[in-house]
Amino acid sequence: MLKILASRLRQGHRTNHYPDAVPPMPDRFRGLPSLPEGACPPECRACVDACPTEAISAGQGLAIDLGRCLFCTECTDACPEQSLRFSDEFRLATRSREDLLVRSGPAYRVAAALEEKALALFGRSLKIRVVSAGGCNGCEVDVNVLGTIGWDLGRFGIQVVASPRHADAVLICGPVTRNMELALAKTLEATPDPKLVIAVGACAISGGPYLEQEEQLCGAPGAGIPVDLFIPGCPPHPLTILDGLLRLLDRVKA
Repeated sequence: MLKILASRLRQGHRTNHYPDAVPPMPDRFRGLPSLPEGACPPECRACVDACPTEAISAGQGLAIDLGRCLFCTECTDACPEQSLRFSDEFRLATRSREDLLVRSGPAYRVAAALEEKALALFGRSLKIRVVSAGGCNGCEVDVNVLGTIGWDLGRFGIQVVASPRHADAVLICGPVTRNMELALAKTLEATPDPKLVIAVGACAISGGPYLEQEEQLCGAPGAGIPVDLFIPGCPPHPLTILDGLLRLLDRVKA
């Protein structure tokens, strides 16, 4: 017992201090895209043509759909002026699918808190059932990371549960394959009302790299499932997921 206590004292406090302080992000982290300040030459479509998921459009000025974006750098590598880049901004979660569209003019609109009645129900304790609906397991891994000592999701009253009957929210990862369509529907049906639905990752939002495949439904929206929180990425960083959950519960305002 004394050895265990001595080891804990040597290790010290290892949980990061977010939201009071932002932990350092790795140099290779790719966050909110930073669009060119000026207008791109009308004949230049290098980034549009390079995007593997057609997330970039150049009709009324350059725009990037983060719901489709894989954060893969194909667009930044193709940009002849090197003016398109990814920033270190990790606050990416939104409440609506439309807010995932990044333009050069308006500021990016991050997720707002739940409405007052829903916040009274879920604000202090949120139980989440995770459904892997046919993805590569990348998003599931980063959701699981939030339960480790470095993140300690439970300190916010948020817990991943094994049964949908014990859940307040269903968190969906993956593009919702046809083989998982019934299982997901049964999970949603077994989750008591009122419930929340959270889509994590490009697959769960739009189908991600699988969007052209007939065997999947292009995520929760494509399957006709109303979504309360969209968390983009491929996969999203654990800090992006945590920030989205805390904003939904009105724990982060900045």
